[in-house]
Amino acid sequence: MDAKELYTSKPWLKFYPEDVAPDVEIPNVSVPDLLDRTAEKFKKKTALVFYGRKISYGELIDMVNRCAAALAGLGVKKGDTVAIYLLNSPQFVISYFGALKAGAKVTPVSPVYTSKEVKHQLEDSEARTIICEDMLYANVERAGAKLDNIIISNLGDFLPLLKRAFAKKMISKAYQGLKPPTADEIKRLGLHVFKDFIAAKGTPPAIQFDPAKDIAALPYTGGTTGLPKAAMLTHRNMVAIYVMGKAWWPFVQEGNETVIAFLPLFHIYGQAVLMLSGLTQGHTLVLFTTPDIEEILDAVERYQASAFYGVPTLYEYLKEHEKTGRVNWKKLKIVVSGADTLHDSTAEGWERRTGIPILEGFGMTECTSISHGNPYNRPKKGSFGMPICGMDAAVIDMDDLSFKPVNQEGELILSGPNVMLGYWKRPDANAETFIEIDGKRWMRTGDLVRMDEEGYFHFFDRKRDLIKHKGYSVFARHVEEVLYMHPQVKAAGVVGVPDPKVGQLIKAYVVLQSEARGKISEEEIIAFCKQNMAHYKVPGIVEFRGELPKTDVGKVSRRELREEAEEI
Repeated sequence: MDAKELYTSKPWLKFYPEDVAPDVEIPNVSVPDLLDRTAEKFKKKTALVFYGRKISYGELIDMVNRCAAALAGLGVKKGDTVAIYLLNSPQFVISYFGALKAGAKVTPVSPVYTSKEVKHQLEDSEARTIICEDMLYANVERAGAKLDNIIISNLGDFLPLLKRAFAKKMISKAYQGLKPPTADEIKRLGLHVFKDFIAAKGTPPAIQFDPAKDIAALPYTGGTTGLPKAAMLTHRNMVAIYVMGKAWWPFVQEGNETVIAFLPLFHIYGQAVLMLSGLTQGHTLVLFTTPDIEEILDAVERYQASAFYGVPTLYEYLKEHEKTGRVNWKKLKIVVSGADTLHDSTAEGWERRTGIPILEGFGMTECTSISHGNPYNRPKKGSFGMPICGMDAAVIDMDDLSFKPVNQEGELILSGPNVMLGYWKRPDANAETFIEIDGKRWMRTGDLVRMDEEGYFHFFDRKRDLIKHKGYSVFARHVEEVLYMHPQVKAAGVVGVPDPKVGQLIKAYVVLQSEARGKISEEEIIAFCKQNMAHYKVPGIVEFRGELPKTDVGKVSRRELREEAEEI
């Protein structure tokens, strides 16, 4: 069997659980259709729990309908873009589904963005309506983007009375220097207030969707060079991920699960896996604005959570946290990790502490969150799993695009109903990203991986994080894995620094455990690396840090480290 036939034969199907179908059928419906169906079926069931405030599916769909009608009343029509600049809250959920029901596409904006970043996203996405946190309005004003409608929301409006003062204090601390507009400013500037905006009863517009063509969301991917770009996700893409996820975890029962939802909803992981899939299956989402570990662990027990989704840095922290042992993790149906590589030491430490494995998965904004997952009955450490139901994947040579044999590294390519239409207004990027092989459309991911004999995939690195040192190709992740083996290394990030003599120098940024700081030298770290990896992979520079820059979902930001190193 040649390499191409290997992937078309889908060796991973042999290891699918017996109750998981190899393929799925995607219904020709829109996202609002799914939510309407779920809300009708589970009217009285709790959809959201927000710091003690419970909102039923009946209440939620009523507010979504009011929001859709109000947006239409402002002139928002099919094909328009509505920006959502909100923290995790019921308002985010209502705004998201309300905008979709009004026929608009949504573009969620990160609450940590600066006014410059906000300006780029608003202008690039062509958003003329924004729903924003009142505390963040100053950033919108400074951005100076031309907007027709600005709707401001206060986090406290959906909180129990006793929690409102706490929320105000917390938000003020998190966003120092930013103040919400006063009542006089709201009136003078013509701003709309969210709670008043959705107060009136109204009938949503009757929108005819073409799920395969109509864009539902424009989430922006982190810019590695230059500015971020948006993935065009259709209603069909989003319905597909709901169907595929449901098939991959058949034991997850509609209307019968409770999910701890602290991952940021503006990010595709929280948006598609938690909010979209959760609320279209009738689950209860216990929603957190900020990832407070103590409150999250308490909530797992208090609400008898059955599903927990996190990122590797969280599990690394939790495996040592004193309260982790108070939770009976064996009661949960699934514990999932995504958004970054799960280090073996983290996975093993977690399993020793809790007695259950973490199911590692893989996904991208461009494929509406998920493409791979570990089968629930046969997870493999060090692997992000296999293509989920309805997904095709292969490994190709980065240069000549030929298929790679088993266990040889190459670029991951994907094909499936969840893969985006393309990048918004980026024809050049689309030409580089999409290829056709024997009439089939594939998306190049830029991720370097290998597939083993059983069809499990293993991550190496991002193509852009490949370091060229003295003619050798060095994967940043390989070096980081060795650094994490050191008992006193808490966190690490590795980048290549341009150097005319060797191409790129390998630089490691290291955070030591608190008790080791000032006691371990850079030379000791380098000596440890020499003992555990090939000479050409050993960092030439080690810099100790108190902490490392993180992305919005908590993974080490190599992009920021690389930019810092290149400025020196």
